[in-house]
Amino acid sequence: MTDMPHSFPTAAADAESGVFELAPVALWLEDYSGVKALLDGWRRAGVTSLREHLSGHPDRVRDCASRIRLLKVNRKTLDLFAAKDLDHLVANIGRVFRDDMLTTHIEELVQLWEGHTAFTSNAVNYTLDGDRLDIQLKATILPGHEGDWSRVLLSTEDVTDREQARRMLVGSENYARGLFAHSPVSLWVEDFSGVKRLIDEVRLQGITDLRVFTDVHEEFVQRCISEIRIIDVNKHTLDLFGAPDKKTLLSSLPTVMRDDMEPCFREQLIDLWNGKLFQQREVVNYTLDGTKLNLLLQFSVFPEREHDWSLVQVALTDITARKKAEAYLEYLGSHDALTKLCNRTFFADELNRLERRGPWPVTVIMADLNGLKTANDDLGHAAGDQLLRRAGEVLNSIVDKPARAARIGGDEFAVILPGTEHADGEAMMKVIGDLIGINNEFYTDLPLSLSMGVATSEQGERLEAVVKRADLAMLEAKREYYAQVEHDRRRQAAG
Repeated sequence: MTDMPHSFPTAAADAESGVFELAPVALWLEDYSGVKALLDGWRRAGVTSLREHLSGHPDRVRDCASRIRLLKVNRKTLDLFAAKDLDHLVANIGRVFRDDMLTTHIEELVQLWEGHTAFTSNAVNYTLDGDRLDIQLKATILPGHEGDWSRVLLSTEDVTDREQARRMLVGSENYARGLFAHSPVSLWVEDFSGVKRLIDEVRLQGITDLRVFTDVHEEFVQRCISEIRIIDVNKHTLDLFGAPDKKTLLSSLPTVMRDDMEPCFREQLIDLWNGKLFQQREVVNYTLDGTKLNLLLQFSVFPEREHDWSLVQVALTDITARKKAEAYLEYLGSHDALTKLCNRTFFADELNRLERRGPWPVTVIMADLNGLKTANDDLGHAAGDQLLRRAGEVLNSIVDKPARAARIGGDEFAVILPGTEHADGEAMMKVIGDLIGINNEFYTDLPLSLSMGVATSEQGERLEAVVKRADLAMLEAKREYYAQVEHDRRRQAAG
């Protein structure tokens, strides 16, 4: 650094020096004339873009930086950078300006190259103790020195706290974004402000019960659905519904959300009407290829958005496997595993239900599998099981809801026919007999046979009594069957 030229101090100069020294911000007075000479030389040599000229050439940037002469700093600068005095600071300037300072310096030089007499930048400096400083730099060429840049005044404001807060905010946002993007649950961010506006309008009309209102005005639910704005969905959502991208998914919402989604959404609206901003319910959606999805929907309005519902989050958890398991367990609880017919428990529950609700009359067919014990004793239990399975196949093929067929004992079966007259019950027995004949054409070595009886409820009669009457009719048919079998056996023996 060269010595400053001596001059006789004046009162104005003393005042300016005092202001510089006591300024509450860190000030630097520097000489950029060497920098200007270098840039002018490059311009004469044909350089048109300084940024391109310096990018990828750190040696050229260092050449520019080395031509800057530090003339003076104030006390605030020394304190900020933990320097004893100007000489101490200059001797260790390489510790203050390091790492990415050359990149920052390019942007400063470009501003001067483009004719500006001032420039700003944000950079990272370091104190002589090694502490990081985020600084906001502002520089201006002092009046009268625009021709040679020999006097440039710079201020460095310590914005470390602000930048740390900004970095923490960015980190927090990135963390939250990462949780959203990579969550193993389907997440939707939606805007329900339009829905709230419609609900508020209805409330202003004096409506106090939204359920009653939507009973009368069913179109209101669709209006609310049309006001929902989907802001974003995460990757798991695309994977769950089999969508290649967000645009495809959003354009396919009528395929994804159909059937009973409107009643579910109506219940969601009623909960919102009643102030329930966090909700949970099971819903059914469909993938883009039509696969049914059982989902647990969790709906919540974001904090500080309770006044307008402008941000809500919908989380969808796939519970399809669980629902299938529940359905299977329910099936096992009400069905016979061997014949696939309903079991005795279901039969009793169904009689109780019909006893309370009808429809009347109720016709009951009782049936008993002929020859099961003989098949088990002579051919083994596998043969007996085959007879039971075949009986189940026949009854399942002919009995449709609301009628029900059940295996109620080892070789006992029952058919319940709600709202059916006696003649229809007899017709059903004939059809069952015909199907047994067809079935036996495929199993000539082990014929299937059922003894059946039918009874129909009378006015005021308990269904338990109807079952007993059908059972008595079945026992009579069974006696006739075995009597015929015995008769045939004796004929064969006599022959």
